[in-house]
Amino acid sequence: MNDVAITDPAEIRKDVSTNTRSLFAKRAFGVNEVISGFYWTDICSEPNYLTIQIGEHQHVELLPSFLECTNHSCDPNTFFDIDRRQLVCIKPVEKGEELTFFYPSSEWDMDRPFNCKCGSKQCIGYIAGAKHLTKMQIANFRFTNFIQQKLAAV
Repeated sequence: MNDVAITDPAEIRKDVSTNTRSLFAKRAFGVNEVISGFYWTDICSEPNYLTIQIGEHQHVELLPSFLECTNHSCDPNTFFDIDRRQLVCIKPVEKGEELTFFYPSSEWDMDRPFNCKCGSKQCIGYIAGAKHLTKMQIANFRFTNFIQQKLAAV
């Protein structure tokens, strides 16, 4: 068993009109504060809509499973630090605020690209993975070490 401390810092809420689940903070978090540790048990060779990419042809579903409800935003307030295995706050989060992350921060070429509807002023529109971002867009976001290596190689 992994020795990551698992807490219950957030709650899942379901939007009955859209049938989507989202993750909301149970308390306020400050910048760089760890929201949750995480781990994984299996590594898949192909991505799916629930995975995070940790390497070339290496995709994992994070545990605890409530983390799968961390939705996308082009103005994210969290970041999945794969090396430390922590969901980290990258801007202040108030109690009751939705926890979001930038999907391309951990995905090179997404399994299910989509038209973003996050509504932020920074919205980039089409979300398909870091491979599809412009240099200007890349400059505005934080990426996992694996994605940073991929970006540096292109």
